[in-house]
Amino acid sequence: MIDFHIERLSPLCAEFGLEINKEITDRLNAYGNLLLEWNEKINLTAITEPEEILYKHFYDSLLFLKNADIPQGGTVIDVGTGAGFPGVVLKTARPDIKITLLDGLNKRITFLTQLCGSLGLDGVTALHSRAEEAAQSAEHREKYDVVCARAVAAMPVLLEYCLPFAKIGGAFTAMKGPSAEEELKLCAKAIPLLGGDKPNIICETLPNNDSRTFVTFKKISHTPPKYPRNPAKIRKQPL
Repeated sequence: MIDFHIERLSPLCAEFGLEINKEITDRLNAYGNLLLEWNEKINLTAITEPEEILYKHFYDSLLFLKNADIPQGGTVIDVGTGAGFPGVVLKTARPDIKITLLDGLNKRITFLTQLCGSLGLDGVTALHSRAEEAAQSAEHREKYDVVCARAVAAMPVLLEYCLPFAKIGGAFTAMKGPSAEEELKLCAKAIPLLGGDKPNIICETLPNNDSRTFVTFKKISHTPPKYPRNPAKIRKQPL
């Protein structure tokens, strides 16, 4: 068993009021070990050094709780969750929330299902679906307090996939790199069209000096039923 030294995150998280207790530490250590074990069979992450996993995956995901407001007992969907970042980390640190982990690759969903079972996390749904299909279903459309996506696609595309999941009064928070503000310049039409408000932008620096930008769009009106369109149209004619 690798020790990921999760305790190193405690003082960093304490700065924004998040306690990393032994239960969280043990679960994140188990998560890291399962991630590396499964990564030998299926491609889950290119980041495999324990210290990089600690900061680039775990701490990066925990920063979401500093920069996005998830209500007590709130509903969250992680679109394009991949290996479960940030969704599984959010659930580990905030057991009160109900989270849906959405991914289009069934092998990842198999991993996430077994991972959450091993970690003893309840209130988690691992959903094998394409985002544009799930967002058109009555079960998921405009049902979530918070929508998140981490490094999934360019902002105009991401908005069309993600804002339809947010309920009015909810929000979509994109976790982006240093290009976020440039990408936002391409979204002037898409944001109001999809029901979003002017974005709130917060920049963070990770301990390894990587930059992370959290861009949050409040949902203030219904997304028109035609959105999201099929992927080919989204790619060829971004909003």
